[in-house]
Amino acid sequence: MKIVVSRLDEFPPGERRIVQAGRRSIGVFRVGDRFYAINNHCPHMGGPLCLGRTKPWVTSTGPGDYATAEEEALVACPWHGWEYDLETGRSFLGPGEPPARTYAVSVEAEVDSAAVAADRVASPAAGAKGGRRPGPYVTETYPVRVEDAYVVVETSPAAKPGAVGGAS
Repeated sequence: MKIVVSRLDEFPPGERRIVQAGRRSIGVFRVGDRFYAINNHCPHMGGPLCLGRTKPWVTSTGPGDYATAEEEALVACPWHGWEYDLETGRSFLGPGEPPARTYAVSVEAEVDSAAVAADRVASPAAGAKGGRRPGPYVTETYPVRVEDAYVVVETSPAAKPGAVGGAS
C-alpha cells in the first residue's frame, strides 16, 4: 500500500510527519535530502517513538575525543530515552530487544490521483470480499466462544480454517 505523505516542497529538511495507515502510526523524517519512515511504536515499552527528539551519531576514538555527525540519524523515545537508528530501526540499548519497524520511502515525480482512484475501484481481484481487494498483510485471529456467561478468546496456537500465514 502506498501512502502519500506530502508534497516535497511542503516537507522541508529537519521536519517530520506522523501519518496514520489504518491502525498503524508511522513517522516520516526528512534528514537533509534523505527520508526515513519508522513505526511510531517504541518496541521497549510502547511509547510514541516518533514524538521523541532526533540526535546525531556520536563517535569516539578514545577518552576525551569525540565527533558528532552533521545530520541527525537517531530518534529517542520520549518515555525512556531509548534511541533507534532511523535507517534500520535498531536500538543500541537493551541487547536482544527487537528493532522498531522501518519502511521504504520514495520521492515520486507526480501522484496521479485519477489512477489511484481507478485502482481502488478496479474490478475485484481473486479473494475479494465485498468489492475490496485483500492487502499483503494478514494478522492472527482467535476463535471466540461464549461459555455460560463469559466471552472467551482462545489464543493457543491452532490451525484455523482458511487462515493464511504471514507476518507484517
